[in-house]
Amino acid sequence: MSSDTILIPGIDTPVSRVALGTWAIGGWMWGGPDDENGVRTIHAALDDGINFIDTAPVYGFGHSEEVVGRALAEKPNKAFVATKLGLNWTDDKPEDRKVFRDSRPARIRKEVEDSLRRLRVETIDLEQIHWPDDKTPIDESARELQKLHQEGKIRALGVSNFSPEQMDIFREVAPLATIQPPLNLFERTCEKDILPYAKKNNAVVLAYGALCRGLLSGKMNKDTSFPKDDLRSGDPKFQKPKFESYLAAVEDFKELAAKRDKSVLAFAVRWVLDQGPVIALWGARKPEQVSGVKDVFGWSLTDEEKKAVDEILARHVPDAIDPTFMGPPNRD
Repeated sequence: MSSDTILIPGIDTPVSRVALGTWAIGGWMWGGPDDENGVRTIHAALDDGINFIDTAPVYGFGHSEEVVGRALAEKPNKAFVATKLGLNWTDDKPEDRKVFRDSRPARIRKEVEDSLRRLRVETIDLEQIHWPDDKTPIDESARELQKLHQEGKIRALGVSNFSPEQMDIFREVAPLATIQPPLNLFERTCEKDILPYAKKNNAVVLAYGALCRGLLSGKMNKDTSFPKDDLRSGDPKFQKPKFESYLAAVEDFKELAAKRDKSVLAFAVRWVLDQGPVIALWGARKPEQVSGVKDVFGWSLTDEEKKAVDEILARHVPDAIDPTFMGPPNRD
Protein backbone atom coordinates (compact mmCIF):
# COMPACT_ATOMS: atom_id res chain seq x y z
CA MET A 1 0.00 0.00 0.00
CA SER A 2 1.49 3.33 -1.05
CA SER A 3 1.65 6.35 1.24
CA ASP A 4 -1.10 8.11 -0.71
CA THR A 5 -3.72 5.44 0.07
CA ILE A 6 -4.98 3.76 3.23
CA LEU A 7 -7.22 0.82 4.11
CA ILE A 8 -10.40 1.49 6.10
CA PRO A 9 -11.53 -1.57 8.07
CA GLY A 10 -14.56 -3.00 6.27
CA ILE A 11 -13.68 -1.53 2.85
CA ASP A 12 -11.58 -3.96 0.80
CA THR A 13 -9.95 -1.45 -1.56
CA PRO A 14 -7.51 1.24 -0.36
CA VAL A 15 -8.86 4.79 -0.52
CA SER A 16 -6.96 7.98 -1.25
CA ARG A 17 -5.56 9.77 1.80
CA VAL A 18 -7.14 12.97 0.53
CA ALA A 19 -10.94 12.85 0.36
CA LEU A 20 -13.13 15.45 -1.28
CA GLY A 21 -15.26 17.29 1.27
CA THR A 22 -18.61 18.38 -0.18
CA TRP A 23 -20.23 20.60 2.45
CA ALA A 24 -19.76 23.68 0.25
CA ILE A 25 -21.18 21.84 -2.78
CA GLY A 26 -24.45 21.47 -0.87
CA GLY A 27 -24.66 25.27 -0.69
CA TRP A 28 -26.08 25.65 2.81
CA MET A 29 -23.90 28.04 4.86
CA TRP A 30 -21.64 28.50 1.83
CA GLY A 31 -23.54 31.07 -0.20
CA GLY A 32 -25.93 28.74 -2.05
CA PRO A 33 -25.38 25.82 -4.44
CA ASP A 34 -23.83 25.82 -7.91
CA ASP A 35 -24.59 22.32 -9.18
CA GLU A 36 -22.73 22.44 -12.49
CA ASN A 37 -19.54 23.55 -10.76
CA GLY A 38 -20.19 20.99 -8.04
CA VAL A 39 -20.35 18.14 -10.55
CA ARG A 40 -17.26 19.40 -12.36
CA THR A 41 -15.42 19.65 -9.02
CA ILE A 42 -16.18 16.01 -8.19
CA HIS A 43 -15.07 14.92 -11.67
CA ALA A 44 -11.85 16.96 -11.35
CA ALA A 45 -11.13 15.30 -8.00
CA LEU A 46 -11.61 11.84 -9.53
CA ASP A 47 -9.29 12.79 -12.41
CA ASP A 48 -6.64 13.88 -9.90
CA GLY A 49 -6.65 10.53 -8.12
CA ILE A 50 -9.12 11.18 -5.28
CA ASN A 51 -11.38 8.13 -4.98
CA PHE A 52 -13.04 9.00 -1.66
CA ILE A 53 -15.85 11.54 -1.24
CA ASP A 54 -17.29 12.72 2.08
CA THR A 55 -20.80 14.16 2.24
CA ALA A 56 -23.79 14.39 4.60
CA PRO A 57 -27.57 14.96 4.39
CA VAL A 58 -27.31 18.22 6.34
CA TYR A 59 -25.04 19.67 3.63
CA GLY A 60 -27.84 21.46 1.83
CA PHE A 61 -30.57 19.23 3.34
CA GLY A 62 -29.88 16.38 0.96
CA HIS A 63 -28.57 18.53 -1.88
CA SER A 64 -24.88 17.64 -1.53
CA GLU A 65 -25.71 13.93 -1.60
CA GLU A 66 -27.83 14.44 -4.73
CA VAL A 67 -24.99 16.26 -6.51
CA VAL A 68 -22.53 13.53 -5.49
CA GLY A 69 -24.95 10.86 -6.75
CA ARG A 70 -25.40 12.67 -10.06
CA ALA A 71 -21.65 13.25 -10.53
CA LEU A 72 -20.76 9.62 -9.90
CA ALA A 73 -23.55 8.39 -12.19
CA GLU A 74 -22.25 10.63 -14.99
CA LYS A 75 -18.66 9.40 -14.57
CA PRO A 76 -18.75 5.76 -13.52
CA ASN A 77 -15.55 5.30 -11.58
CA LYS A 78 -14.67 3.25 -8.55
CA ALA A 79 -15.18 5.98 -5.99
CA PHE A 80 -16.05 5.38 -2.36
CA VAL A 81 -18.58 7.54 -0.55
CA ALA A 82 -18.74 8.41 3.12
CA THR A 83 -21.86 10.07 4.44
CA LYS A 84 -23.27 10.84 7.86
CA LEU A 85 -26.48 10.82 9.87
CA GLY A 86 -27.75 11.86 13.28
CA LEU A 87 -28.80 15.42 12.46
CA ASN A 88 -32.38 16.51 11.87
CA TRP A 89 -33.90 19.88 10.99
CA THR A 90 -37.08 21.87 11.31
CA ASP A 91 -39.59 22.03 8.46
CA ASP A 92 -39.03 25.70 7.59
CA LYS A 93 -37.78 27.46 4.48
CA PRO A 94 -34.16 26.37 3.88
CA GLU A 95 -32.73 29.69 5.05
CA ASP A 96 -34.71 29.45 8.33
CA ARG A 97 -34.20 25.79 9.17
CA LYS A 98 -32.81 24.89 12.58
CA VAL A 99 -30.55 21.85 12.75
CA PHE A 100 -30.47 19.63 15.85
CA ARG A 101 -28.99 16.30 16.90
CA ASP A 102 -31.16 13.21 16.45
CA SER A 103 -29.69 9.69 16.48
CA ARG A 104 -32.83 7.78 17.41
CA PRO A 105 -32.95 4.36 15.70
CA ALA A 106 -35.96 5.25 13.52
CA ARG A 107 -34.21 8.43 12.35
CA ILE A 108 -31.04 6.47 11.57
CA ARG A 109 -32.91 3.97 9.41
CA LYS A 110 -34.76 6.72 7.55
CA GLU A 111 -31.52 8.63 6.92
CA VAL A 112 -29.76 5.56 5.52
CA GLU A 113 -32.65 4.85 3.12
CA ASP A 114 -32.75 8.51 2.05
CA SER A 115 -28.98 8.61 1.51
CA LEU A 116 -29.02 5.42 -0.56
CA ARG A 117 -31.64 6.97 -2.83
CA ARG A 118 -29.90 10.33 -3.19
CA LEU A 119 -26.47 8.78 -3.75
CA ARG A 120 -27.93 6.25 -6.23
CA VAL A 121 -26.15 3.31 -4.59
CA GLU A 122 -27.17 0.03 -3.00
CA THR A 123 -24.57 0.17 -0.22
CA ILE A 124 -23.02 3.11 1.63
CA ASP A 125 -19.27 2.59 1.95
CA LEU A 126 -18.92 4.50 5.24
CA GLU A 127 -21.78 5.74 7.43
CA GLN A 128 -20.92 8.05 10.33
CA ILE A 129 -22.86 9.59 13.21
CA HIS A 130 -22.31 13.29 12.61
CA TRP A 131 -22.53 14.52 16.23
CA PRO A 132 -23.31 12.63 19.45
CA ASP A 133 -26.96 12.91 20.52
CA ASP A 134 -27.06 13.39 24.29
CA LYS A 135 -30.74 12.39 24.40
CA THR A 136 -30.32 9.00 22.73
CA PRO A 137 -28.18 6.27 24.32
CA ILE A 138 -25.15 5.67 22.12
CA ASP A 139 -25.57 1.90 22.30
CA GLU A 140 -29.10 2.22 20.81
CA SER A 141 -27.76 4.19 17.86
CA ALA A 142 -24.84 1.80 17.39
CA ARG A 143 -27.16 -1.23 17.51
CA GLU A 144 -29.34 0.15 14.70
CA LEU A 145 -26.26 0.93 12.61
CA GLN A 146 -24.98 -2.59 13.21
CA LYS A 147 -28.32 -3.99 11.96
CA LEU A 148 -28.05 -1.90 8.79
CA HIS A 149 -24.46 -3.10 8.40
CA GLN A 150 -25.58 -6.72 8.70
CA GLU A 151 -28.36 -6.06 6.17
CA GLY A 152 -25.69 -5.05 3.65
CA LYS A 153 -26.70 -1.40 3.44
CA ILE A 154 -23.46 -0.14 5.03
CA ARG A 155 -19.88 -1.43 4.64
CA ALA A 156 -18.15 0.41 7.49
CA LEU A 157 -19.19 2.50 10.49
CA GLY A 158 -17.70 5.68 11.90
CA VAL A 159 -18.37 8.56 14.25
CA SER A 160 -17.65 12.28 14.11
CA ASN A 161 -17.05 14.65 17.02
CA PHE A 162 -17.22 11.83 19.60
CA SER A 163 -15.08 11.65 22.75
CA PRO A 164 -13.03 8.52 23.57
CA GLU A 165 -15.57 7.64 26.28
CA GLN A 166 -18.44 7.85 23.79
CA MET A 167 -16.50 5.76 21.27
CA ASP A 168 -15.91 3.07 23.88
CA ILE A 169 -19.68 2.74 24.35
CA PHE A 170 -20.19 2.56 20.57
CA ARG A 171 -17.51 -0.12 20.18
CA GLU A 172 -19.16 -2.38 22.75
CA VAL A 173 -22.02 -2.82 20.25
CA ALA A 174 -20.56 -2.28 16.78
CA PRO A 175 -17.17 -2.09 15.02
CA LEU A 176 -15.76 1.41 14.66
CA ALA A 177 -13.71 1.90 11.50
CA THR A 178 -13.26 5.67 11.42
CA ILE A 179 -13.24 8.76 13.62
CA GLN A 180 -13.85 12.25 12.23
CA PRO A 181 -12.57 15.20 14.30
CA PRO A 182 -11.45 18.67 13.20
CA LEU A 183 -7.71 18.79 12.55
CA ASN A 184 -5.56 21.39 10.83
CA LEU A 185 -2.54 23.55 11.62
CA PHE A 186 -4.73 25.83 13.77
CA GLU A 187 -7.20 23.34 15.30
CA ARG A 188 -5.22 20.60 17.03
CA THR A 189 -7.22 19.52 20.09
CA CYS A 190 -7.59 15.98 18.76
CA GLU A 191 -3.83 15.43 19.09
CA LYS A 192 -4.36 14.98 22.84
CA ASP A 193 -6.90 12.14 22.81
CA ILE A 194 -8.50 11.27 19.45
CA LEU A 195 -5.31 10.53 17.50
CA PRO A 196 -3.87 8.26 20.22
CA TYR A 197 -7.28 6.53 20.50
CA ALA A 198 -7.37 5.88 16.75
CA LYS A 199 -3.86 4.40 16.73
CA LYS A 200 -4.62 2.17 19.71
CA ASN A 201 -7.91 0.88 18.28
CA ASN A 202 -6.97 0.47 14.60
CA ALA A 203 -9.30 3.23 13.41
CA VAL A 204 -8.65 5.66 10.58
CA VAL A 205 -9.03 9.39 11.26
CA LEU A 206 -10.92 11.53 8.75
CA ALA A 207 -9.65 15.02 9.51
CA TYR A 208 -12.26 17.62 8.67
CA GLY A 209 -11.41 21.27 8.19
CA ALA A 210 -7.91 20.39 6.96
CA LEU A 211 -7.74 23.80 5.24
CA CYS A 212 -9.45 25.54 8.17
CA ARG A 213 -12.39 26.71 6.02
CA GLY A 214 -10.11 28.20 3.38
CA LEU A 215 -7.85 30.07 5.77
CA LEU A 216 -4.93 27.81 4.83
CA SER A 217 -5.54 28.16 1.09
CA GLY A 218 -3.27 31.22 1.15
CA LYS A 219 -5.84 33.23 -0.83
CA MET A 220 -7.28 35.40 1.92
CA ASN A 221 -6.18 38.83 3.10
CA LYS A 222 -7.25 41.30 5.79
CA ASP A 223 -9.96 42.71 3.49
CA THR A 224 -11.57 39.33 2.79
CA SER A 225 -15.19 39.37 4.00
CA PHE A 226 -17.99 36.84 4.13
CA PRO A 227 -21.75 37.18 3.58
CA LYS A 228 -24.13 36.55 6.44
CA ASP A 229 -25.12 33.12 5.11
CA ASP A 230 -21.48 31.99 5.03
CA LEU A 231 -20.31 29.79 7.92
CA ARG A 232 -17.19 31.89 8.36
CA SER A 233 -19.17 35.01 9.25
CA GLY A 234 -19.80 33.30 12.60
CA ASP A 235 -16.34 31.80 13.05
CA PRO A 236 -14.32 33.88 15.54
CA LYS A 237 -11.09 33.16 13.61
CA PHE A 238 -12.37 35.26 10.73
CA GLN A 239 -13.26 38.31 12.87
CA LYS A 240 -10.93 41.20 13.57
CA PRO A 241 -8.51 41.44 15.31
CA LYS A 242 -8.02 37.65 15.45
CA PHE A 243 -8.22 37.35 11.68
CA GLU A 244 -5.03 39.37 11.22
CA SER A 245 -3.14 37.12 13.64
CA TYR A 246 -4.17 34.01 11.74
CA LEU A 247 -3.27 35.63 8.41
CA ALA A 248 0.17 36.53 9.76
CA ALA A 249 0.71 32.89 10.68
CA VAL A 250 -0.39 31.83 7.17
CA GLU A 251 2.21 34.18 5.66
CA ASP A 252 4.92 32.51 7.74
CA PHE A 253 3.62 29.08 6.73
CA LYS A 254 3.85 30.24 3.09
CA GLU A 255 7.54 31.03 3.54
CA LEU A 256 8.15 27.67 5.17
CA ALA A 257 6.31 25.87 2.34
CA ALA A 258 8.16 27.83 -0.35
CA LYS A 259 11.47 26.42 0.89
CA ARG A 260 10.13 23.01 -0.16
CA ASP A 261 8.74 24.45 -3.40
CA LYS A 262 5.21 23.77 -2.11
CA SER A 263 2.09 25.89 -1.76
CA VAL A 264 0.89 26.66 1.74
CA LEU A 265 -2.21 24.62 0.93
CA ALA A 266 -0.18 21.48 0.08
CA PHE A 267 2.04 22.07 3.12
CA ALA A 268 -0.99 22.36 5.43
CA VAL A 269 -2.59 19.15 4.14
CA ARG A 270 0.71 17.26 4.27
CA TRP A 271 1.08 18.30 7.92
CA VAL A 272 -2.32 16.73 8.62
CA LEU A 273 -1.39 13.48 6.87
CA ASP A 274 1.84 13.26 8.87
CA GLN A 275 -0.11 13.00 12.13
CA GLY A 276 -0.82 9.26 11.77
CA PRO A 277 -3.47 7.02 10.13
CA VAL A 278 -5.21 10.09 8.73
CA ILE A 279 -7.28 11.00 5.68
CA ALA A 280 -7.51 14.75 5.07
CA LEU A 281 -10.82 16.18 3.86
CA TRP A 282 -10.16 18.72 1.10
CA GLY A 283 -13.27 20.89 0.79
CA ALA A 284 -14.03 22.42 -2.60
CA ARG A 285 -16.90 23.74 -4.70
CA LYS A 286 -15.04 24.74 -7.89
CA PRO A 287 -12.78 22.54 -10.06
CA GLU A 288 -9.79 24.85 -9.66
CA GLN A 289 -10.00 24.39 -5.89
CA VAL A 290 -8.86 20.77 -6.18
CA SER A 291 -5.84 21.55 -8.33
CA GLY A 292 -2.69 20.89 -6.36
CA VAL A 293 -3.86 17.68 -4.70
CA LYS A 294 -0.95 15.75 -6.23
CA ASP A 295 1.51 18.11 -4.51
CA VAL A 296 0.49 16.61 -1.15
CA PHE A 297 1.91 13.17 -1.89
CA GLY A 298 5.42 11.73 -1.98
CA TRP A 299 7.04 13.74 0.81
CA SER A 300 6.75 14.51 4.54
CA LEU A 301 7.62 17.38 6.85
CA THR A 302 11.02 17.20 8.51
CA ASP A 303 11.40 17.44 12.28
CA GLU A 304 12.79 20.95 11.76
CA GLU A 305 9.72 21.98 9.79
CA LYS A 306 7.39 20.58 12.44
CA LYS A 307 9.28 22.58 15.06
CA ALA A 308 9.04 25.70 12.88
CA VAL A 309 5.25 25.19 12.62
CA ASP A 310 4.94 25.14 16.40
CA GLU A 311 7.09 28.27 16.69
CA ILE A 312 4.92 30.13 14.16
CA LEU A 313 1.79 29.20 16.07
CA ALA A 314 3.32 30.23 19.40
CA ARG A 315 4.30 33.58 17.88
CA HIS A 316 1.01 34.49 16.18
CA VAL A 317 -1.85 32.42 17.67
CA PRO A 318 -0.79 31.10 21.08
CA ASP A 319 -4.47 30.86 22.09
CA ALA A 320 -5.90 29.14 19.00
CA ILE A 321 -9.70 28.95 18.89
CA ASP A 322 -11.35 25.51 18.69
CA PRO A 323 -14.25 25.12 16.23
CA THR A 324 -16.80 24.47 18.96
CA PHE A 325 -19.08 27.13 17.44
CA MET A 326 -20.04 24.59 14.75
CA GLY A 327 -21.70 22.15 17.17
CA PRO A 328 -25.49 21.93 16.60
CA PRO A 329 -27.81 21.92 19.64
CA ASN A 330 -29.56 18.89 21.09
CA ARG A 331 -33.20 18.46 20.16
CA ASP A 332 -35.87 19.91 22.45
